[in-house]
Amino acid sequence: MQTVFIAGATGYLGRHLCAEYRGAGWHVRALVRNAARAADLDADELIEAQATRPDTLFGCMEGAALTISALGITRQADGLDYRDVDYRANLNLLSEARRAGVGRFAYLHVLNADRMRDVPLVAAKAAFVDALRAEDIASTVIAPSGYFSDMEDFLAMARAGRVWLFGDGAKRINPIHGADLAAATAAAIAEERDWIDVGGPEVFTHRELAEAAFAALGKPARITRLPDALRRAALAVLPRVTPRRIHGPARFFLTAMGLDMVGEPHGTHRLGTHFADLAAGMRSRRPAP
Repeated sequence: MQTVFIAGATGYLGRHLCAEYRGAGWHVRALVRNAARAADLDADELIEAQATRPDTLFGCMEGAALTISALGITRQADGLDYRDVDYRANLNLLSEARRAGVGRFAYLHVLNADRMRDVPLVAAKAAFVDALRAEDIASTVIAPSGYFSDMEDFLAMARAGRVWLFGDGAKRINPIHGADLAAATAAAIAEERDWIDVGGPEVFTHRELAEAAFAALGKPARITRLPDALRRAALAVLPRVTPRRIHGPARFFLTAMGLDMVGEPHGTHRLGTHFADLAAGMRSRRPAP
């Protein structure tokens, strides 16, 4: 039985990766910060360590054939920033993988990173990818378009009564469910691909995402389009007037909203069904009159 070491295992995608590989018969070794809080993880081993502290990683990948890192932060915590985690912590993982003789290192990146290198989150990820591809270890970089979980912001706005879009709402994206992304990741690694830009099976414009959110809630669509110049102005102003924990993720999402984010289609999960399931859950939790 082959062993896979998964970093970022308790995150949205990491949990799906653990389930995908364990279901395929691999021995799953998961990196976690707190084993007690990760008891529900679908893994054979929980390795309690911190990727930002290389001394805690020594020996954790012994015998592993594959390391997959979905490690990264979207909101700064513990005084750490993107360079600390998305770049340096992943470098620590790569160093340990090379020391342990791991055969392949796979990394979860972001689609269109080359067009967003002025965004700190993306810059840190891209710097790590540059380092990974310069090393003498087989590697696979997976660059997803966006997750279903990211699209839930449209549902939240629709539930509040109005969805706000920038420009004409015609930018396109094919978001992917975590389970489908985990399966596409495993397939790309098995095929020894060095890079894959990946998305889900359906392509939506931003306007269509808004309409799908309202449809799931059974509400008429109320969509307001804002000038795209406002998005660009927010990108310039936010770093000056908000703390890093706010403007860091905001700069990424605002920049991505100005791009088509369409990757190679994979998977079977449908966003409309995802929205409908979430909407049903919202209705079931509504207090009785």
